[in-house]
Amino acid sequence: MKQSMLEEIGGEEVLRKLVDDFYDLIETMPEGEQIKKLHLRGHGLDHVRLEQFNFLSGFLGGRRYYEEKFGHMNVRQMHEHVPISQQDAEDWLTCMDAALTMNGLEGAKVERLRAVFRRVALMLVNDLGAWGMPAAAQGSSST
Repeated sequence: MKQSMLEEIGGEEVLRKLVDDFYDLIETMPEGEQIKKLHLRGHGLDHVRLEQFNFLSGFLGGRRYYEEKFGHMNVRQMHEHVPISQQDAEDWLTCMDAALTMNGLEGAKVERLRAVFRRVALMLVNDLGAWGMPAAAQGSSST
């Protein structure tokens, strides 16, 4: 039987540490500044730490805690209320890359995971004009 990606990276304990380290980086790295602001406008960082773990567990082939709680795993639906720029997506990826490295997660399986994270992050970039943000702000999150 083929292992899930969650099992390949070391299970829930490793995932929980990865998520905690990721959000520690969001709170401290310059690249995390805008993402932190977006989360603070919502339910806050404690909430997102828990729900990121819940989502990623299922996303990586483990228990689908997020779906059990909310009835779906639709990542677009989860983020539809948030203005996400191209730069925000790149910053998220930079912080996640640093967290993966901090946790010693490497190799072909992690490169596949990075590619999936990139595809999903870029899929979430939305029309900031719909949020009343000027077109100039769409390329930068430093507004």
